[in-house]
Amino acid sequence: MDTQPAPFVPPAPKPRGAPPSTLQMLRIVYRNPLELWGEPSYNEPWISISTGIGGPLVIANDPGLIRHILVDNARNYRMARVRQKILRPILRDGLLTAEGDVWKRSRKAMAPVFTPRHIAGFARPMHERTIAFAERYENAAEPVDVVRDMTMLTYDILAETLFSGEVAGEPGSFAHQVDRLFETMGRVDPLDLIGAPDWLPRFTRIRGRRSLAFFRGIVAETMRLRKAKLARDPKGAPEDFLTLLLKAEGPDGLGSAEIEDNIITFIGAGHETTARALGWALYCLAEAPWERERVEAEIDAVLPAVPDPVNWLDAMPFTRAAFEEAMRLYPPAPSISREAITPDRYGDLEIVRGAQIQIMPWTVHRHRKLWKEPDAFMPERFHPKNRDAIDRFQYLPFGAGPRICIGATFAMQEAVIALAVLMSRYRFDPVPGSRPWPVQKLTTQPDGGLPMTVTRR
Repeated sequence: MDTQPAPFVPPAPKPRGAPPSTLQMLRIVYRNPLELWGEPSYNEPWISISTGIGGPLVIANDPGLIRHILVDNARNYRMARVRQKILRPILRDGLLTAEGDVWKRSRKAMAPVFTPRHIAGFARPMHERTIAFAERYENAAEPVDVVRDMTMLTYDILAETLFSGEVAGEPGSFAHQVDRLFETMGRVDPLDLIGAPDWLPRFTRIRGRRSLAFFRGIVAETMRLRKAKLARDPKGAPEDFLTLLLKAEGPDGLGSAEIEDNIITFIGAGHETTARALGWALYCLAEAPWERERVEAEIDAVLPAVPDPVNWLDAMPFTRAAFEEAMRLYPPAPSISREAITPDRYGDLEIVRGAQIQIMPWTVHRHRKLWKEPDAFMPERFHPKNRDAIDRFQYLPFGAGPRICIGATFAMQEAVIALAVLMSRYRFDPVPGSRPWPVQKLTTQPDGGLPMTVTRR
């Protein structure tokens, strides 16, 4: 008799049965864009619609169309205007928002840090920082907000690995400032959707200026301290991400402002995506204890047998699969936006000049024609024997094409190490009655956090 329970279906907005009015759409996009999408977005390969407030909008779900836009004809698609209006005030010419030669210079300058050899060298500090962080859970009597905790953990890891622990400022207030920045500046303003001129104030972002100033201050001081160290002892400064960027400064490399923007990008957004995915993974595993038991058994077997954490990503396929499935259901970056530079065609789909393209990992990852039981938490999709059945362009947690996330391997290694350390010691369970609701800001965040109890295993 098969006693396998039914898969856990985590909370998510139901597809809309009818299109919203323009006013409803503006309200939904401001409050939570994940609630905007209707049944066609989860069933059709693409949708081409007139929004009534600008150029045509193409929702791309078909893996072949996604490949066409992000890879095969990527030169014909630039960053979408609305996306840039949200992100550029925060990140300016950081890697996520830069285009053209500025983007190429930044990508080239950072590439050496994210080679397989360098990332392997980060495994031990990732492990050490997670062990130190886990101590806070000893004898934990009150529920914790896993969202806030994972933000602090990934910040600790990022500060140690990419900045050798030399980020200025107090980390204690960091998670609060991250939340405030994304709550204010990191969301769509209705004025952007209706094409209002840039000089008109966006009141949703005015409230975030203090948080942005906080980040800019941290970066300026971090750069100043490292430049002073390089001037005193060029050979004694750590050869990390920060030093590499500073050494790339010059007429043929990066400008000082570009360096600051890229540091902001990695401090402000580089750890945020991994933190959210870790929180959702712990939540989904807690609600599917039969899956958690399988992951715990794997961790318990691997840790004594494979002591070097650099090998854990390959040695823990079930742990990795659980994290990847959490990113499928709750993609850290739930939308990828482009704009057509010139007219284009894919099959019988005509894409006019200026068309806004939305590739929504949120809907692609839950598409009825691409996934079996798409709303359920089923890590076996990503077990080694099943991985080949997943098209490269139907699973996009890190994007794809030339602008694929440069830190994807870094994030995967970090996540498996963090889960292995935390779950080898503790069990995370949802607070009774809590039901987190996914909300799209810059990332897919649980509204109100993820309150969980933590007990010793």
